[in-house]
Amino acid sequence: MLTIEDCIELSELTEDEILAIAEHEHIPEMVALELGNYLTHTATGERRIKRMICDDIDCARDCGNLRRAASLKMVLKHFVETHPA
Repeated sequence: MLTIEDCIELSELTEDEILAIAEHEHIPEMVALELGNYLTHTATGERRIKRMICDDIDCARDCGNLRRAASLKMVLKHFVETHPA
C-alpha cells in the first residue's frame, strides 16, 4: 500500500508545492497531489501551478500574513528552478 509520502516522492513536486495547490484550490492534499502531478505533464500545467503559488502569495500578503507570503516565495523559487517551462 502506498502512503502519501510515497506518492509525493513519485510526483515531480515537493510537499510544499502540493500544499500550495491544495490551499489555492481548497482541496485535500492527496487530491492536490494528483492534480499537480497531472498538470506537470500538460502543455500549460506548470504555468498554472506557478500562477496558483503566486495567487497564494498575493492572498497571504493581502491578509497581512507576511511570514506565509515569504514561505510561499521560497516554494515558488524552488518550483521555478525545477520546472523552468
